[in-house]
Amino acid sequence: MQRSVLKNYAKLLARKGLNVQKGQDVVISAEIEQEEFVLMVAEECYRAGARRVFPEWTYQPLAKLNAELRSLEQLSRVTPWEEEEQRRQTQTLPARLYITSEDPDGMQGVDPEKYAAARRARSAVLKPYRDARENKEQWCIAAAAGADWAKKVFPREKSAARAVERLWRAIIDASRANGNPVANWTEHDKDLADRCAFLNGLGLASLEYESAGGTKLTVGLMREGLFAAGEESTLSGIPFNPNIPSEEVFTTPKRGEAEGIVYSTKPLSYQGQLIRNFSVRFEGGRAVEVHASQGEAALKKMIAMDEGAAYLGECALVPYDSPIRNSKVLFYNTLFDENAACHLALGRGFFNCVRDFEKYSDEELKRLGVNDSMIHVDFMIGCEDLSVTGVTATGARIPLFRDGNWAFDTKGKD
Repeated sequence: MQRSVLKNYAKLLARKGLNVQKGQDVVISAEIEQEEFVLMVAEECYRAGARRVFPEWTYQPLAKLNAELRSLEQLSRVTPWEEEEQRRQTQTLPARLYITSEDPDGMQGVDPEKYAAARRARSAVLKPYRDARENKEQWCIAAAAGADWAKKVFPREKSAARAVERLWRAIIDASRANGNPVANWTEHDKDLADRCAFLNGLGLASLEYESAGGTKLTVGLMREGLFAAGEESTLSGIPFNPNIPSEEVFTTPKRGEAEGIVYSTKPLSYQGQLIRNFSVRFEGGRAVEVHASQGEAALKKMIAMDEGAAYLGECALVPYDSPIRNSKVLFYNTLFDENAACHLALGRGFFNCVRDFEKYSDEELKRLGVNDSMIHVDFMIGCEDLSVTGVTATGARIPLFRDGNWAFDTKGKD
């Protein structure tokens, strides 16, 4: 991949993804094989005015070894320095960039029960700090081409280098990072904002999903709920884009109001394990039955991570004719695959999908219907014949999606 293209992409992440402010710290989490790209991003963050860039290096093979050979007690422990760092970040509010590039099923074979138990124990200590930073810090999830990931996406390539090159190209294209990426995203954010404005004016009380593959689900919405997309802002008014790429328009549904069954249309990579061909059945808002042709044990552990893990936290609308789906690349990575299809998420909902959310306490937002959990896991249900109908409080039925795509243009016309 040409260095100039990667530097342009790095600039997009620093300026439009994080929107680094002068004097602000930046934390970049990435696999160790991405040192060259992290250096480019760090340079762009400094050019944007960052005070200091802190790298958090990860290495999936070592993470797997730790999960396999360390005891549950050791895996569950949060060290004093880890907790102190979380406390420091809660005070300083750095911009956080997560660069994903790991093998989609690089943790295959790890005991899901042990891994889940360790995550629950660590979350009990760390989640309060993360909750305290909610809607106060800029953050962005983006991607870089990893060798093992590239071989998974392009298995027919004989050369690992060629597979990596193709994956980089797919990432750049999907991220609208060609030409002038910042201008591309300004225009894209405007289109997404127009769709949100139309949807938020409908007074929707529920969404009905149906497809020939068996999906038939009704999800309730909060009266105070809002659709959001693309660019967001912190409570202090700093705009940022939390996902690059992003094609979705999403909302947080009302906890406890989901009835029916949904079938996945793409594999899910969860904690380094692939889950394929699965279904989730809801009663009273809760996932009460799941099945999968691969990874069923991991799926069952996922919805049992905590009390809120079996409830929905997000409903996202993505047209079947999205640029990522039309690329015909299956990324085996939720950041990309969720933007190729309508999807749902199990677990934590978004407080900022409630109108005037800043006026409520966290507990009040939960009582309004925002689900809380240590997880937030998106899974894809969109397909070429998916229909989504919005039902208003007065019973009016409004086509939102037909044949997998938007049933209205950005001005709300059929």
